[in-house]
Amino acid sequence: MSAASKTPRPRKASSKAPAKTVRGRPTKYRAEFAEQARRLALLGQTDVEMAAFFGVAERTLHYWKGAHRDFLQSLKAGKEEADALVAESLYRAAIGGGTITETKVQADADGNIVGRTTEIKQLPANTTAMIFWLKNRQPDKWRDRIEHQADINVDCPGMDELARVFHDRMQQAQERQARTLAERGFLNGGDSNEG
Repeated sequence: MSAASKTPRPRKASSKAPAKTVRGRPTKYRAEFAEQARRLALLGQTDVEMAAFFGVAERTLHYWKGAHRDFLQSLKAGKEEADALVAESLYRAAIGGGTITETKVQADADGNIVGRTTEIKQLPANTTAMIFWLKNRQPDKWRDRIEHQADINVDCPGMDELARVFHDRMQQAQERQARTLAERGFLNGGDSNEG
């Protein structure tokens, strides 16, 4: 064999792209999860509860939100729809005026049904719902605590005089207290609050 035959021949470049290696476990995500997530959001489930439903960690659920746009959109739609329904119910409770139907069954001593009465009742406005609604919709007008802001300039003229008067009165009060305690025998000769 000649020296030329011992050198390796260059290989031809492959026309195929190298296969992408997938690392980690295969995803549990399925396309039908998007609609299921919307329904769970309508029921008011939290992300933790949804993750448990799908059998994944909460962190995986958050990953799905970023990796699958349809999943995220379904979750948002379900939450917004649920919030809108609750807001509508709260509003209706606040203004009242709805009706409920109650059916009462009348029975004899042996337990036999003797008659039924149906009563339609008008629902009154719910004061708690009204308060909640107004505090959240118009907090400046309806909050419990009204905050007042007062601007005090400590460098104003006369502040030093006020501080001196305060100090003198505190000194006088401490001296009165010490005399009173001494008169009542609570202070021995060396004990004193003066200082």
